Amino acid sequence: MTSLSKDSSILIIGGGTWGCSSALHLARRGYKNVTVLEAHPIPSPISAGNDVNKIMEEGEPSENDTEEQYVWNRMHQITTKYWKEDHVFKSFYHPTGIIFSAISDDVYEHVKGYTKGTESEWVSLDSPEDFKKTMPEGVLQGEFPGWRGFWKDHGAGWVFARGAMMSAYEEASKLGVKFVTGDSAGKVTSLLYSESKDTVLGAKTADGVSHHADQTILCAGANGDLLFDFEQQLRPTAWTLAHIPLSVEEAAIFKDLPVLYNPERGFFVEPDVEKRELKFCDEHPGYINMVKNATPGYSEGTTHSQPFARHQIPVESETRMRKFLQEAMPQIADRDFSFARICWDADTVDRQFLIDRPEGRNGLVVAAGGSGMGFMMMPVVGQLIVDRMEGVMEEKLQKGLRWRPEQAVGRDWQASKCLFRRSDD
Repeated sequence: MTSLSKDSSILIIGGGTWGCSSALHLARRGYKNVTVLEAHPIPSPISAGNDVNKIMEEGEPSENDTEEQYVWNRMHQITTKYWKEDHVFKSFYHPTGIIFSAISDDVYEHVKGYTKGTESEWVSLDSPEDFKKTMPEGVLQGEFPGWRGFWKDHGAGWVFARGAMMSAYEEASKLGVKFVTGDSAGKVTSLLYSESKDTVLGAKTADGVSHHADQTILCAGANGDLLFDFEQQLRPTAWTLAHIPLSVEEAAIFKDLPVLYNPERGFFVEPDVEKRELKFCDEHPGYINMVKNATPGYSEGTTHSQPFARHQIPVESETRMRKFLQEAMPQIADRDFSFARICWDADTVDRQFLIDRPEGRNGLVVAAGGSGMGFMMMPVVGQLIVDRMEGVMEEKLQKGLRWRPEQAVGRDWQASKCLFRRSDD
């Protein structure tokens, strides 16, 4: 590995959630020659982080944590500090509380296990009336058939995703980071390698320009394995979301709501202030788009999931969304959607992030595998990426976030349906 100085050239591929976070942390550590390549204007319309809100949960490690639990809880601990104290992020965190709920016995036991060790912080919800008391009168008008759960009014809430991403982007720009955007100048078509193929030298963009760098950071989200061989550790997966418009009066009542989450139905967060739209998502394992084409990680004829952008959702997803609303808020369940889209991320086998220097590829750090949790950790992810680049990442975190292709051996990432399908994970 070539030693880096603050004058070394650093190239970031991807200007979404993790790319903006990486740019910010690099600039804060004094790196003077940082460039970000992004195919779209920031905030990118296809970035999962270009959204009105994301769930945020606070946390910290405990002495009883397993290795996997420690990694998550340590990241929660650090990201919580950023969301609460850092001027770039703190205005976007709304600690409104959260409700975890379920219907079937097995899922309820899983939800109950989530509260283990902190039972005194949670209020048990065992009836429709219990659920309705968690929010202002008139919000929850459903019958909540079979629902049970737990509620706490602190330690969790939501973050204004688009605002936080733009704040990181603007601060990084102010500190000297160069952002190159556009479907020609900013769209990366391939990585640049040394003659021996053991060193990444930068990237080539659609306009034919070669961008050489001392260090390249690949954080292209669900598109990452179109540029580099991740040895089938990633599966691009899409989730669905929709918005429903509210009246001025309804939006006022719906303000400062706790997050309502049910792993068998979906979740919603308080409405967007500007447009008075309530965002909600159905809960399902994710969709994949299986295609056959040659990419760095897949040979010709190999079937794999490939992202595409669309402001539409499958009919079955809308059906699940409306069922969720009918059980919780039937007064708005039949309204037309004002917005809907599929939202791509990349799953790892164990749903843990992948932030590492792949063996045999000098000059490269990969950061991928958000697995539906990437934005919550946005403030800390950039720190971890730069830590790994500099070789100073905390040992337990480095082990948990390591390059681990052995987990993908024998893994069937495909599903049984055709083309645009639900995953079987």
